[in-house]
Amino acid sequence: MTTETETEPNDLRNLVEGARVVLWDFDGPVCRLFAGHSAERVARDLVEWLEGQGLHGLLAESERESLDPHAVLRAVDRRHPGSDLVTELEERLTQEELKAAASARPTPYADPLVRTWTAVGARLAITTNNSPQVVKEYLTSRGLLECFAPHVYGRTQELRHLKPHPHCVHRALNATGAAPSTALMIGDTPSDYQAARAAGVPFLGYARNERKNKVLRDAGAETIVDSLEPVLKLVRESGQA
Repeated sequence: MTTETETEPNDLRNLVEGARVVLWDFDGPVCRLFAGHSAERVARDLVEWLEGQGLHGLLAESERESLDPHAVLRAVDRRHPGSDLVTELEERLTQEELKAAASARPTPYADPLVRTWTAVGARLAITTNNSPQVVKEYLTSRGLLECFAPHVYGRTQELRHLKPHPHCVHRALNATGAAPSTALMIGDTPSDYQAARAAGVPFLGYARNERKNKVLRDAGAETIVDSLEPVLKLVRESGQA
């Protein structure tokens, strides 16, 4: 485990103990949405659909090869904001995410951490670039929706508000009445970190492998865990205090 060596235990403790509202990114910290339904294949399918519409030149080569569905969506929205094309593409992505939700794999320790944090009095919210419909379906399947509802803030038709824009973070803070300093965001990508920082919210990085850890550190994240187990332990301790 790298949790004790990569992150000072006191830094993690301070983040956990200071959190009255916990904002979770969805794909990564809560589950691996595309564990059985490749995100790379979804991105390729979206690109192929665009090309089938005669729009091969709409994306730059780097965007076509990004293997990130949200990167494809953002790129099209930048060029045709609010268009029927963007609406169709977003709906196609939502349908792919719904398929993926059926085989999504829970992140180790996420389920008990969600339940324990709720039990000790923290308020939880989802702040994600995924479809809120998909998030609610997955959380319902795990019996976790009541731990978050009604605070699920996901992708809207305003795609310019996708993270790293802090829009979903601000929505969660406003709805829960939380000051940024009393919140904590858990995310696994630079865009999560950037959104949290823009909103003034402390950030805990979750990196399930060394590559993700390096990407987060390079983005500026300082407190990173490779497992949610030590977070769960600290939350349990706080509930016994």
